[in-house]
Amino acid sequence: MAYHSLPDHGNDDPGARIPRRYAWVVFGLSFGLLLSDYMSRQVLNAVFPLLKQEWALSDARLGLLSGIVALMVGLLTFPLSLLADRFGRVKSLALMAGVWSLATLACGLAQQYPQMLVARFFVGVGEAAYGSVGIAVVLSVFPKDMRATLTGAFMAGGMFGSVLGMALGGAVAAHLGWRWAFAVMALFGLALALLYPIIVREKRISPPVRPDQPRIDAPPAARVPLRSLVNSRSVVGAYVGSGLQLFVGGTVIVWIPSYLNRYYAMATDVAGGVSAIIVLVSGIGMIACGMLSDRMCRNAPQHKFNLAIAYSLGSCALLSLAFALPHGTPQLVMIALGMVLAAGTSGPAGAMVANLTPLPIHGTAFATLTLANNLLGLAAGPLVTGLLADALGLAKAFQLVPLVSVMAAAVFYFAKRHYLTDVEHVGTHARGSATVMQAQT
Repeated sequence: MAYHSLPDHGNDDPGARIPRRYAWVVFGLSFGLLLSDYMSRQVLNAVFPLLKQEWALSDARLGLLSGIVALMVGLLTFPLSLLADRFGRVKSLALMAGVWSLATLACGLAQQYPQMLVARFFVGVGEAAYGSVGIAVVLSVFPKDMRATLTGAFMAGGMFGSVLGMALGGAVAAHLGWRWAFAVMALFGLALALLYPIIVREKRISPPVRPDQPRIDAPPAARVPLRSLVNSRSVVGAYVGSGLQLFVGGTVIVWIPSYLNRYYAMATDVAGGVSAIIVLVSGIGMIACGMLSDRMCRNAPQHKFNLAIAYSLGSCALLSLAFALPHGTPQLVMIALGMVLAAGTSGPAGAMVANLTPLPIHGTAFATLTLANNLLGLAAGPLVTGLLADALGLAKAFQLVPLVSVMAAAVFYFAKRHYLTDVEHVGTHARGSATVMQAQT
């Protein structure tokens, strides 16, 4: 297979060896588990008003129930992804799904706030490495020129899972109570956890090397130094910029059902349905932004950062305008438009991380990206917004949140200045490693 001449393609393309039909089966099942992941995580948002009323909770305590999951994902994603890279991604993914599903079931059985908090803690433990290891599996079975599209599409599963979690959870809670909302999500996840390792096999997603051609281009993960994860300014910028931008998108997803309940007087099921539409639009935007990145940046990879900057500033402008408008249909439309761009950096950022890190540690690289996304964005956003809401009101808090996108754009601009040099360094290092290993064989 010929190598591309662009610096964006320093690593070989093992995904081209996988049968395309099986690759899409792997994508479908991995995507299904990601849906379960976010359904279990975001169903809580749909029942916020019910929990607030039943247990007399402050917004800060509600925000902690959401933030504790993202916090554990942030703290544990790196070590668990490192283990998965070395000891088998498929088995690890199935085990993770079993843990978060059982913990979600425990949420439905909780009798008081501390019990719910502990159960949500274990939801975070189970979900910690799924996003990073799952996307590494998906990228490993497709050609590399589809990376931004696949990253955006896969991560959009989080949005679609949030849609299902909030819409279905709100509907179930309205008719059967909030406990059954958690139970439904748990049963879906357990079913997929049992099915996944039966169909997705480690040997099939890692094709055997031909005896007459040792595979020297992708050294084992254990031989790649972990400093490769953070040894360039542009990859660090991709991590940080992505996390800051998700502060905005993640906050809106978590708090929009409560916003609709308080300021539009919507019932739980109606608020969950309208929120689901807003999140669905965001997921569609994530896919579209990833596809646009692949199309526009095929011959100019540095433009990925230009698009990330544009998505960040565009979402800031739209959401700032939205939350300055009076409550009503125009405001909801403007929120939806802002959310089209709010998560648009996920595809370009994921592609940049893949291009800037060696292939054998992509699972760990995406764990590092997940760490930044959760600590800087998905954990910090809901909690900080809850604190602001207690002090200023939720409407005022939402007016301040979009300003974080300006910080994200600034970080992406810094990273852009070093991208081409850094990605060429990764390619040089990969070729050097291959030469050493060939000499040893």
